[in-house]
Amino acid sequence: MPTTLEQSGPNLVSRRSAFILRFISTVALWTVALLIMFSGYEILFWLLISLFGMIGLWEFYRMLDHKALPNFKITGMICGAVMLAGSFYYFSKIGPAGSYDFEVAVLLFFLLTMFGRQMFARLRHDEPLQTMAYTLFGLLYVLWLFNFITKIVYLTPRSSTGQLTGQFYVLYLIAVTKFSDMGAYLTGSAIGRHLMVPHISGKKTWEGFFGAIVFALMCSLALYKLMPGHLSALNWTHATVLGLLLGLAAVLGDLAESIIKRSTDVKDSGNLLPGIGG
Repeated sequence: MPTTLEQSGPNLVSRRSAFILRFISTVALWTVALLIMFSGYEILFWLLISLFGMIGLWEFYRMLDHKALPNFKITGMICGAVMLAGSFYYFSKIGPAGSYDFEVAVLLFFLLTMFGRQMFARLRHDEPLQTMAYTLFGLLYVLWLFNFITKIVYLTPRSSTGQLTGQFYVLYLIAVTKFSDMGAYLTGSAIGRHLMVPHISGKKTWEGFFGAIVFALMCSLALYKLMPGHLSALNWTHATVLGLLLGLAAVLGDLAESIIKRSTDVKDSGNLLPGIGG
């Protein structure tokens, strides 16, 4: 019994310390993000988007490194930064069509760069193909998908005074997704009994899944009720359908993240910013 207490004591303190650190970092990040969103400064909002996007891409390549999976991390990071900067410039100065063409050009350049980079790397069986595949997957899965935030911001009509309004839809998207995570965690921890996909995750349950959907739906409807002026493109039907779809997408995204973490033997995919995770 004393041995058990000695072992559980430090673990309990460690979990509490981790929770406090995550809570503080989450509050600080949300405070900064909300101030930037409501400030109306486009460049600040782009910098915020770029920061999270680049951190996400770095964390993905870090997971590959943890498993000793070959990748061109620096090449991927540079191309990712170019994609984010170019999309912002084209959307804000030229228009959506130019941004789409630019993204395609960056991806083509990225492929050619990887082939050129591989010429100077050590060849060993199928490693060249693996290196290019892992690097390209990181750019597409993390940054190309993340860059849709820029599209949401600039494809949403501006206000009558010319101010951006798309950032409020980004806020809506993130809030609904986070509430889905909270619902899954709280419900799964309290009454979770039936595992969803034990070969992927031994903690995610069907009870947590339905909790995620309910919390996402509640958050979606609440935000529409509280921010009708900022979410004027939505109605009650939109808020209901989006709440259900975003809740489902959040669960599927979490499972996809679990697959990557299990494949790379990584427990936490978010080390640079505690509280953000995958």
